[in-house]
Amino acid sequence: MKLNLDIKIASSPEWLEAVMADFTAFLQDHADCERKASAMAMSFVAKYPDKTEIIPELIETAIEELQHFEQVYRLLADRGAQLSHSIGEDPYAKALLRHCHSGIKERFMDRLLIASVMETRGAERFKMVADVQADPAMARFYKDLWTSEAKHGHIFVKMALQYFERDAVYQRLDWWLDREAEIIKGLNIRPALH
Repeated sequence: MKLNLDIKIASSPEWLEAVMADFTAFLQDHADCERKASAMAMSFVAKYPDKTEIIPELIETAIEELQHFEQVYRLLADRGAQLSHSIGEDPYAKALLRHCHSGIKERFMDRLLIASVMETRGAERFKMVADVQADPAMARFYKDLWTSEAKHGHIFVKMALQYFERDAVYQRLDWWLDREAEIIKGLNIRPALH
């Protein structure tokens, strides 16, 4: 059953052109995003150790994201490329987090819903990348990632529903999707996942 809501605007063809024009840079950014996604899932475990109902799924998600990082790292190594020297600031994530509530309960829900929105955008973009790959193995890799990211989008909503009323979760998620659409429209186009 689908738990998350669809993003409100599609990624632009210009974004996909930028990715395909410098695919190595995209892979470097993609690797960074997988590392950050794994760390983000574990940060929930560290910040909310009392939320025992969701800790097993958070750990599973963190491991899966780390496995994705390993796979992307291998793609980079096969191209003779390295990881970036440092993980740069993600303007997309930074812009989303600026809208986060500061209250403890509200911030917890917001962080879960931001994670869902980011995973949902990642799924949409991985599908776009999969659809234009000439190499069948690379197309399959990004199709698998698309499926995984879509699943993570659902998981974070499911986690929010463990602790908050359904109407409150979906009203706030819809609000987040409006913010995300505004942010996507304002981002510079670059060969990066966000």
